[in-house]
Amino acid sequence: MPVSKTLSKIKKGLAKKGKVTLHPKGRKFQKLTRATLREGKVAGKKRAHNERKSNELSRVKFIQNLINLDSFKDMTTFSTDEIAVFINQFIERDDDELNDLIKKRRSNRPPTTKQQMLQSKRDLEMEEFMKGFLCPDLTDIKNVEFLRKWNNSFGSMSTLKLMRVDVNGKQVVGGGMNTNEPIANDVEMS
Repeated sequence: MPVSKTLSKIKKGLAKKGKVTLHPKGRKFQKLTRATLREGKVAGKKRAHNERKSNELSRVKFIQNLINLDSFKDMTTFSTDEIAVFINQFIERDDDELNDLIKKRRSNRPPTTKQQMLQSKRDLEMEEFMKGFLCPDLTDIKNVEFLRKWNNSFGSMSTLKLMRVDVNGKQVVGGGMNTNEPIANDVEMS
């Protein structure tokens, strides 16, 4: 019989037996504790995954809105320098609100929670931009066409080619994802 690991199944199994008292050092109590800890770990991983996906979705959505502007409608591809400008605009999207919060704060007062959150988010994104910011590959014609027609869903984002661009407008080596380039597994000896 398979071992049940979920908290709900373990609780259900204990409820079947009626009113049961659990000894703190007993097997059933340890099983319940393990299931509770596991449930917390799984929930934390789900939360982190969803947050990461929503951050990636907001990046792609921002860039989609930029390239769909009337001034960029006729462009089929973009250079890495232009992509770096787009990324910089994305990072600076909350600067007005952050500056307002800084101005409204009285001297000798700690920063508000919202100000700390916005500042830390900006700092993390800027740090990532220094190393290589993950964004859609706008140097590829098919990728730009796909991004313009993209329906803002997670599922279709998996077909979108991504690349990493640093502050200097250079593509970071090894930063590409979902590349269709063949991998050379065979080595020819002459």
